[in-house]
Amino acid sequence: MTNLQNLPSIEQLLQTQYAAKLIARYGRPLTLDALRSTLDEVRVRLKLDPQAAAPENGLIFSQAESRLSAWTMPTLQPVINATGVILHTNLGRAPLSKAAVEAMNQVSSGYSNLEFDLETGKRGSRLDHAEDVLKKLLGVEAAVVVNNNASAVLLVLSALASKKRVIIARSQLVEIGGGFRVPDVMKQSGAKLVEAGTTNKIRLSDYQEALAGDIRLSDLQSVSLVMHAHRSNFKLVGFTEEPALKEIVDVAHQAGTIVLDDLGSGALLDTAKYGLAHEPTVQESLASGLDVICFSGDKLLGGPQAGIIVGKAELIAKIKKHPLARAMRTDKTCLAGITSTLLHYLKDEAEREIPIWKMISMPLDEVKARAENWARELGADSVAESKATVGGGSLPGESFPSYVLSLSVKSPDQFLKKLREQNPPLIARTENDKILFDPRTVLLEQDHLLLTILHSLLPELK
Repeated sequence: MTNLQNLPSIEQLLQTQYAAKLIARYGRPLTLDALRSTLDEVRVRLKLDPQAAAPENGLIFSQAESRLSAWTMPTLQPVINATGVILHTNLGRAPLSKAAVEAMNQVSSGYSNLEFDLETGKRGSRLDHAEDVLKKLLGVEAAVVVNNNASAVLLVLSALASKKRVIIARSQLVEIGGGFRVPDVMKQSGAKLVEAGTTNKIRLSDYQEALAGDIRLSDLQSVSLVMHAHRSNFKLVGFTEEPALKEIVDVAHQAGTIVLDDLGSGALLDTAKYGLAHEPTVQESLASGLDVICFSGDKLLGGPQAGIIVGKAELIAKIKKHPLARAMRTDKTCLAGITSTLLHYLKDEAEREIPIWKMISMPLDEVKARAENWARELGADSVAESKATVGGGSLPGESFPSYVLSLSVKSPDQFLKKLREQNPPLIARTENDKILFDPRTVLLEQDHLLLTILHSLLPELK
């Protein structure tokens, strides 16, 4: 009898207790697939080495179970962010507050009044839930929430500027993450781009000339709006000039043209209060007399991914009725999370409850104390001054003081790889061949997990 003939059949394997356990956990079809794949691989090896013995059933099931585990392991999983980058785009940007997570869990675990008016017993609108809070918080006439800020801008342009001309400063024709460019978004909406000024200098007269020059055009090509885009992911320095937003709004309104502000980051608190450069806030844009403002829910607002549009009621009504509004609408979990996050601002508790603002406002002494505690637990004397950043396309080039646990390892790249292989993965950064762990971006409840992981890898340290 050859070694191949010693292999059990699929039917024989399925009659064992091993198979029963795997089927109970992974289901019969997937278990069957894993066993077949394992046996196929064994047959290839035995053909290459006819003298090799056929593996025992236990080894076959062990290899099949490894396959099943790999096939069913979620690719999206929680990680510990020790990089010091607060809004780390690659790591999901803003972690949510406990209240936001609870609200999302509550509506996702059963039925909800998403589009049901509990007072009248008739059909309601999903848009009302977050809109009511936004109107109270910001004093706006109306609001609508979509799935992200790029969608918000595309929807506004499609609803208000399709086949019309849109004036924007050349210096604001930016590219955001993933290669999406403002001119491309405009083109997709059907709007026709009208550039004003130069890359480094835009004067009020540039807007006036662009507005006056288009009065003579046919209605089909008339100016629909002036767009202002916040350069949230880069700085323009040196020989530059740009009018204040209020001045742009006044000039546009005098010409009978509305103004859209793509604010991006969605800051509702003044970042200058925490030693950072000032990031324009939604409240400031509203005070400038903007007609429509778009901003993100998952950046400096600190909520789940969303695009928020606020402004004048008549314009928001047109936006809500556009066919794209349905395609870009958010689901019940996002609406619950955004609403809960906005309530933190309404109740003046953002610093205390929203994780990113807790991180930004964390006293330097507290950051240092946590880093020193980590060092003591690991028997290391390696706490160093460092810098943290906001990230997420907000406040480019800005950093603020922090402290890190700094560890020397035999091979930084290999050590980082091992950190990523842990459960949960631990993401750190390197500097001068040392691995840095910044407490500012590690949630307090994750300290124990971080230390457990590092303890297990102590032999890797120099």
